[in-house]
Amino acid sequence: MDNSKKIELTAEGRAKLVEELAYREGEKHDEIVERIKEARGFGDLSENSEYDAAKEEEARNAARVNEIRQILSIATVVEAGSSHDLTVSIGTTVELEDEHGKKSTFTIVGTTETNSLEHKISNESPVGAALVGHREGDEIEVVAPSGKTRKYTVTAISR
Repeated sequence: MDNSKKIELTAEGRAKLVEELAYREGEKHDEIVERIKEARGFGDLSENSEYDAAKEEEARNAARVNEIRQILSIATVVEAGSSHDLTVSIGTTVELEDEHGKKSTFTIVGTTETNSLEHKISNESPVGAALVGHREGDEIEVVAPSGKTRKYTVTAISR
């Protein structure tokens, strides 16, 4: 992970990472160790697929633990401010209306918290980046990856 890159998280996003780290270092780690012990009991390790799978899972878990630790070590938590005179930033929920009157609502989050199913978009995504710093009533233009330009009006901002 590039240390020079600034990572911003909501308090909720940081809490989720801390929770995942505790799980991966505790329960998940113990489960993998148990699987490795069990697989060793099956004999010859050179042809033991259970052992190979458990060791692979151990490596993946260790990599994710390191990634989470790295994120937490450099991330800054963006605090929720007052709703008076809000501008779009990480942690805000934004309601947009396109030129056809269709409304969409997104929560702006840090890159590691993105979840399209929960309408959480990154501050670095095309729409997120275009929105950051704008106020209610502002009009923005977003160039989609397809090259198509879309126009939106910010109709509401909340925390």
